[in-house]
Amino acid sequence: MIKARSEVEQLEPYAAPLEGRRPMLRLDFNENTVGPSPKVVEAIRRLPPNAYATYPEYAGLNEAYAASINVPARYVEAFNGVDAAIHTIFDVYGEKKSTFLTTAPTFGYYKPCALQHGMQQDEVLYPDDLSFPLESMRERLRRTPRLCFICNPNNPTGTLLEPQLLLELARAAPDTLVVVDELYADFTKKSVLPAGLELDNVVVLRSLSKSAGLAALRLGFAIGQPEVVSRLRRVTGPYDVNAFAVIAGKAALADRAYVEQYVRQVQAAREWVTQQLRRLGVRYFGQGGNYLLVWPPRACEVVESALREKGILVRNMRGKLVIDGSFRLSLGTLEQMQRFMQAFAEVIES
Repeated sequence: MIKARSEVEQLEPYAAPLEGRRPMLRLDFNENTVGPSPKVVEAIRRLPPNAYATYPEYAGLNEAYAASINVPARYVEAFNGVDAAIHTIFDVYGEKKSTFLTTAPTFGYYKPCALQHGMQQDEVLYPDDLSFPLESMRERLRRTPRLCFICNPNNPTGTLLEPQLLLELARAAPDTLVVVDELYADFTKKSVLPAGLELDNVVVLRSLSKSAGLAALRLGFAIGQPEVVSRLRRVTGPYDVNAFAVIAGKAALADRAYVEQYVRQVQAAREWVTQQLRRLGVRYFGQGGNYLLVWPPRACEVVESALREKGILVRNMRGKLVIDGSFRLSLGTLEQMQRFMQAFAEVIES
């Protein structure tokens, strides 16, 4: 067998348990729990047969997303999901033996991308109270890492750092590309944009998977200085984003009212769920996003399994630094969360 590069030979694949989830109440992967705007479904249904046989056309997609966040289109590039944008950033800026800085725990796909390029990973651990380790990050950034990824709010902890503090970190590290993962910005209403575009070392990641409900179609965006965006574009394929994602993305962006309505539903559900958890005396944490961390009073594996038997999925944080013993709970509509709380109370009190 012909072996791959040594960095790849040493990698473990990043994998998530995705099969058999659709019939369940999906509170495990922070997805939209009700689906996209009906206008998205109708736009795809209207596609003629020859659209399936034709390579995608992208005119207007970056412009539509740029308009939705009030930035010029030249700062925006679409990708086949944010995972592809992350991979591309490492392809472009991930030099062998250079340093990649991030927090721990955080989104798991950063690490394999860094290791694939032979980078040295430097992780700043969250404290037990899950507050952002600001001073430690400042100190590590003084060492001039090549890349720094900050997920805000952090997945899975839910820690939310004020945008002005993120910008201060980036300004103090002009030779480090600071990537701010803002996939949950629709739920927090906090962003380093547009101020971050004044800096040539900041890239922001956004997605239509979480609030707009397009996770299956894979559509994400990188937002940064045109000089950075153009370099990302150099290493991507000409047709990486499929035509269905293009059509769906434009339709979703044209129905912002639907997204905002869903966000309000999730925010109302968050308020209700946290009240119920406090009533039960259950520890939880989450400052932003459509999810919480929950520490059940029984063994997490037992609770996770019992909820699955009741048709409800949550994500066990087994083995993760600082948060082992908790599960991540995605937030859906009030009706969905009422179903969860009824099942959860039965499980922990049985």
